[in-house]
Amino acid sequence: MYKIMLVEDDDKIREVLKASIEKWGFQVYGIEEFSRVFEKFSEIKPHLVIMDINLPEFDGFYWCDKIRKVSKVPVLFLSSRSTNMDIVMAMNMGGDDYIIKPFSMEVLMAKINALLRRTYSYTKADIETIEYNKVILSIKDNVIYFEDKFSELTKNEFKILYILMKNQESIVTREKLMEELWEDESFIDDNTLTVNINRLRKKLREIGIEEFIKTVKNQGYMIK
Repeated sequence: MYKIMLVEDDDKIREVLKASIEKWGFQVYGIEEFSRVFEKFSEIKPHLVIMDINLPEFDGFYWCDKIRKVSKVPVLFLSSRSTNMDIVMAMNMGGDDYIIKPFSMEVLMAKINALLRRTYSYTKADIETIEYNKVILSIKDNVIYFEDKFSELTKNEFKILYILMKNQESIVTREKLMEELWEDESFIDDNTLTVNINRLRKKLREIGIEEFIKTVKNQGYMIK
């Protein structure tokens, strides 16, 4: 049974969400001690975290950043804050998806199930690495290697690079990437993909991989 940690400071919303998600067969842990979010995360070891932004003491961005330093567990932000800056900040802190309140339970459950399915079944492949021009992507631990350097990738960064390297020297459209990453691109702000691509490029540059992901104007991206 998948374990979901719910970090929401509105008691009514937390209880409604907990009850609704549990009907789908998940084990839900509603956090009430908001100074101990990271401690509770370490105790529970959830498969997915649902994180509000406006929390007592420290906000959801802070806790997501703390979690991301030790774990690649998917983090789904759930907030009434709807500006592009909030969404960009959530992605930069390592978030995997973002839902704006008010929302439908159908959309929330679709995103939860998609995140869990992609996270815990995506890398079940016969091969362990993909290599192109001395750049090696490890399938088993989401790490990119180049010469004597390496960088750990988040789940979305890994999947973007995996898709592009599997289609090396071919153009992959933005629509295709969003479909592969989020299965239904209508749920996704186009800006989310841009943020993930830019963050991935930065990590590649930090280990000496320059101009690896090419932008093909009005078409998409490719590895060349």
